[in-house]
Amino acid sequence: MTKFTFTIRNYRPDDFENYVRLQAEAEAHDRCGRYVSAQAVMEFLNWPNFFPQKNLFLAETAKNLIGFISVFLELEIGRAVSDVLVHPRHRRKGVASQLFARALGHAREAGARVIQVCLPEADRRARNWASRLNLQRVRRFLEMRLDIRNRPPPPVERSGFTLRLLQVGEEDQMTAIQNRSFAGTWGFKPNTTEEITYRLNLGGRCPEDVVMAYAGDNPVGYCWTTVNPEKNAALKEKKGQIHMLGVDPDCLQMGLGKEILLVGLARLQHKGIEVVELTVDSNNQAARALYESVGFEVCANTLWFEKKLN
Repeated sequence: MTKFTFTIRNYRPDDFENYVRLQAEAEAHDRCGRYVSAQAVMEFLNWPNFFPQKNLFLAETAKNLIGFISVFLELEIGRAVSDVLVHPRHRRKGVASQLFARALGHAREAGARVIQVCLPEADRRARNWASRLNLQRVRRFLEMRLDIRNRPPPPVERSGFTLRLLQVGEEDQMTAIQNRSFAGTWGFKPNTTEEITYRLNLGGRCPEDVVMAYAGDNPVGYCWTTVNPEKNAALKEKKGQIHMLGVDPDCLQMGLGKEILLVGLARLQHKGIEVVELTVDSNNQAARALYESVGFEVCANTLWFEKKLN
């Protein structure tokens, strides 16, 4: 019996086409909703402060790419976040485990205190893999959805704040309120204006996708809606997302969160969106209650696992 052998190495720019093909073939088999296109992959590789030639590792055999693991270093909060994928023909051969070992060593050398990975709760194979590597489950996130077809927008109860759309050149305001709203929450790394600006313009998006709330001239809340036109066209669907929603801690319990959420949903509905999705930490009872109050329902769960690095 021939022993299965493969090597692990750093990503190179000339790997791009094969890297895209690997993901596309895996998604064609798994049908897990991972959207793959050359544009989406390029946007991922160009993410601010992510350096693929240092932080992306490929598994290769006979010049064929069979798997990868990416390592996002968030040293401000002491963690590294990894995402691993192995081609369906090469699973159960130790590829994912060796890729994770490489990522673990890289994260440790960079100074991270923990390395984390997010997996679908419904994927028993992935959960068993995490267990074999002695990864500890630390968090559950809820995937929620709301069908807004033929749904009249509910009346918006005004909270007394000024609402308007974010404009080009105001990305620093968005950055400030996001960092203030989520300071100290699990897994949140303070964002830079560069990162926010990049994300606001991905895939044909723009700053006006964000509903901002102000008290005078001070931003006190936001609802960040997103639509990926390329993905919707490819999959023949009309989906949008509530990417993030935050309220200044000093303005909680004033009805602002629900007001900007409803305005965000109305904007998505105006764009022809039929289904809205979002992700929320299961421990965030206030946020979950808010989303459930307008009709969002849990449709799936994702689990976060981590390994401490000494």
